[in-house]
Amino acid sequence: MNLGKIPETVLKRSVLNQIKHRRNEVLVGPSVGEDCSVLAIAEDEVIVMSTDPITGTIKDIGTFAVHITANDIASEGAQIIGIMLSILLPEQTQEQELKTIMKDIEAVCETLDIEVIGGHTEVTKAVNQPIITVTGVGKMKRSEIIKTSGAIPGHEIVMTKWAGLEGTAIIAAEKEQELLSKYTAGFLEGAKRMLDHISVVRESVIAREVGVTSMHDVTEGGVFGALWEMGAASKVGMEVDLTKILLKQETVEICEFYDINPYMLISSGCMLIVTDKANRLVDSLKAEGIPAAVIGHITQGNERIVMNGDEKRYLEPPKGDELYKVV
Repeated sequence: MNLGKIPETVLKRSVLNQIKHRRNEVLVGPSVGEDCSVLAIAEDEVIVMSTDPITGTIKDIGTFAVHITANDIASEGAQIIGIMLSILLPEQTQEQELKTIMKDIEAVCETLDIEVIGGHTEVTKAVNQPIITVTGVGKMKRSEIIKTSGAIPGHEIVMTKWAGLEGTAIIAAEKEQELLSKYTAGFLEGAKRMLDHISVVRESVIAREVGVTSMHDVTEGGVFGALWEMGAASKVGMEVDLTKILLKQETVEICEFYDINPYMLISSGCMLIVTDKANRLVDSLKAEGIPAAVIGHITQGNERIVMNGDEKRYLEPPKGDELYKVV
């Protein structure tokens, strides 16, 4: 199999079809497009959990690790409480490297007001670069669960921030010397600073206040992959206007340099939100300094279409992320 997410057909055939639902406490289990599990712990309260490994980068790995899982929890509409860590380190790792990773993790935890609540750290021959897996734990009222599968025909799709956000920051950091052959150091610093916008926790709070039916953070597979996952989870179609999808110039330039598609580039920090109050939500997000735009609407049926003027593209299940063509 290729690097990155396994294909949807393989996921269904070899993973999801092997898992049986048997506990009433499990309200949301594994399925296409759902990033979190939800467990009932009381009549009106649930625990929300999500887990993610960070494998596509080494630089700033601690920062990425916490934000990615916190974003999954926030996309469910929950308040994140803490995280558990599994850190696997290759031989010859210096203690200072581990300390730096933990300092970065703790700095993000302080920003989000959460705690590291446990974990495991190990040096192993099984890896050739640091691997961090983070399991996030959050809580919320049972009646307030927001699932990826909640998209409703007739509602509009709001996108926050920029396509390719995370991938741009990773490539700029990992391939800096190569990119300096064409771009200035200042340009690349701007690309790397896109990492400052990787959290979607604040927009999740704003979206819940306005009123939404579905939220999905954009990770591997980029905006096109996330749109497909939202449609597949909700069993709906959609029509999206490509010209409405926000892009930073740094992303455009770096994607042209490597001949990759920015709309299929990993984009943590970008969120898709379905609502019948789209303009109000965009205004509320912009008032908090969060770029946002209405990029399309949900339709009946299964056609998931992206329009670019008169050109029509049919979305497909996400395959390997464009990031893996570069790093």
